[in-house]
Amino acid sequence: MTDENKSIHEFDLNLICELHEGLERQGPGSPEMTVKALSFIENLDKNSKILDLGCGTGGQTMVLAQNTPGNIVGLDFYPGFINTLNDNAKKLNLQERVKGIIGSMDNLSFQKEEFDLIWSEGAIAGIGFEKGLNYWRDFLKKDGYVSLTYESWFTNERPAEIEKWWTDNVPEINTIPHNISIMQKAGYCLVAAFTLPEKCWTDYFIPREAASKALLEKYAGNKTAEDLIAKMRYEAELYSKYKQYYGYVFYIGKKI
Repeated sequence: MTDENKSIHEFDLNLICELHEGLERQGPGSPEMTVKALSFIENLDKNSKILDLGCGTGGQTMVLAQNTPGNIVGLDFYPGFINTLNDNAKKLNLQERVKGIIGSMDNLSFQKEEFDLIWSEGAIAGIGFEKGLNYWRDFLKKDGYVSLTYESWFTNERPAEIEKWWTDNVPEINTIPHNISIMQKAGYCLVAAFTLPEKCWTDYFIPREAASKALLEKYAGNKTAEDLIAKMRYEAELYSKYKQYYGYVFYIGKKI
């Protein structure tokens, strides 16, 4: 399919992936926060099976592998991300325990109750918070854990500009207590919830801006690329203006 025949949505999605391909993380997060979330999860051993959904290039996947003894499958729809993940696993000598595969997190081909832990940083909005928690639960063993980050409001009210941005991009976005209640209704006992610090956002925005400049040079004069980068820059601007109202929250639940 040539670029001319692609829908703008498809081209945007590929462009977004291309923009993020060289980045260690495809969204806000940090090794420290991954390790912190992992500290709430018990009973992992060398036989444990972990699934990292929407894994991107596997920044957090490698941290999981270095801090747990089990086997990890990373899943993402974008082949470039999976290639990078598998290359990095080899470089770190983790290829025996870490495998990246191409797939969709809303159409999983695993056995029911196969995993001890399902992990997902910054990706569940792609399927929907409620839908993801309900669907993924089937693939967890009894007493298995889900651990994920999700965009959340910190306050009950916020300025219209930021409300519009997030409602347009993540229609289900809601407050932390609401999200906890959704998790409980989906059949999990809440283990922990904590917000990601501001540093997780700035450490993501800074390398992304460098990648944005390179992308603009590569696609000079391409309106789709220019529009995408303008949108990304607006997102970073909004964060610096309204960060007290929202952020990413780690939600950790145990399947009942």
